Amino acid sequence: MNKASKDLVKSIRDVVLSKKVALHEPIFVGNEKKYLHDCIDSGFVSTTGKYVKKFEKLLSFYTKSKYVIALNSGTSALQIAILVSGIKENNEILMPALTFAATPAAAIYNNCIPHFVDSDIEDLGIDINQLRKYLNKISIKKNGKLINIKTNREISGIIPVHTFGHIGKITEIRKLAREFKLTVIEDAAEALGSFYKGQHAGTFGEVGTLSFNGNKIVTTGAGGAILTNSKKISERARHLIATAKKKHMWEYDHDLVGFNYRMPNLNAALGLAQLEKLPYFLSQKRRLYKKYKKSFENNLYADLLDEPIHCSSNYWFQTIFLKDKYIKHKNNILLNLNNLGYQCRPAWKLMSELKPYREFPKMNLSNSEKLYRKIINIPSSSNL
Repeated sequence: MNKASKDLVKSIRDVVLSKKVALHEPIFVGNEKKYLHDCIDSGFVSTTGKYVKKFEKLLSFYTKSKYVIALNSGTSALQIAILVSGIKENNEILMPALTFAATPAAAIYNNCIPHFVDSDIEDLGIDINQLRKYLNKISIKKNGKLINIKTNREISGIIPVHTFGHIGKITEIRKLAREFKLTVIEDAAEALGSFYKGQHAGTFGEVGTLSFNGNKIVTTGAGGAILTNSKKISERARHLIATAKKKHMWEYDHDLVGFNYRMPNLNAALGLAQLEKLPYFLSQKRRLYKKYKKSFENNLYADLLDEPIHCSSNYWFQTIFLKDKYIKHKNNILLNLNNLGYQCRPAWKLMSELKPYREFPKMNLSNSEKLYRKIINIPSSSNL
């Protein structure tokens, strides 16, 4: 497979014009140092300070989400989103098997049950048609609830994941959720700057979440956010992430078991500067995609993933699909690409195959299995 590796390297090198490239690295070209110095000089470097409020306000303006709550990670955001959504303990939550480990982990943190579903081959979102058939087969509607006839548990939620920044058929997911009375919690961790029919990722469900990890299109170092248009949900989330402490000038009175999940002001200062440059990052990402598209146009071994219909993607990770006859050589290709200085990675292993999650319910995952065998993420930084 040296020929395949060399051909893929050529398609990448023709775009990035370098012999050693990271998969995705943060880019600091704005007010990052200015805001960080100001934050340090102010002394407010922890969970209170003006930059948290400014960051939340700008994020609300950009996403058109009425309420935004900044947290210390995307995983924390997803955990709290489930907790405040009304989904109860021991309820099953539908989610793709092709996702990052934070998605099922957040369900388990809430004593809920991950229920793994298949992905769409074309847009990497949930396969709606197959899921509808599956639910009609394994569940019944009883007293306004959806009951899994195999486990006798309620299925009450669904978590669509916008994989690599691409938004799948989210309006169809909303339709299915209404049909089966499911609460929608969007895992939009990778999709800041992605829109579906003009609406921002994370704003279609009752609650949505974002991530600002170091490898995301905008980073706060470590951080996440909850998006919602519900005042009740936002107030409960904000209270819980601040250790459920009641407001008082000096007393420490906590009315619930809360969490210390607030985003520090120092991280928000970095994030605000990054968010100010988001339009630039998005334009650079799309420019990179167009160059890759031209470079991979006649590649014999792989095809470049395009944004789905109706989606304006942030192209967080540029992604190639190995052609079927070369799937069996994926690991050798990855080894060669990385040894040659081009940091590339496969998709996540299916959650249903990992030790902590093997015993949870799942549907037929043939699409997800094929996607895992085909996908390689290639260098995607905004400065390439």
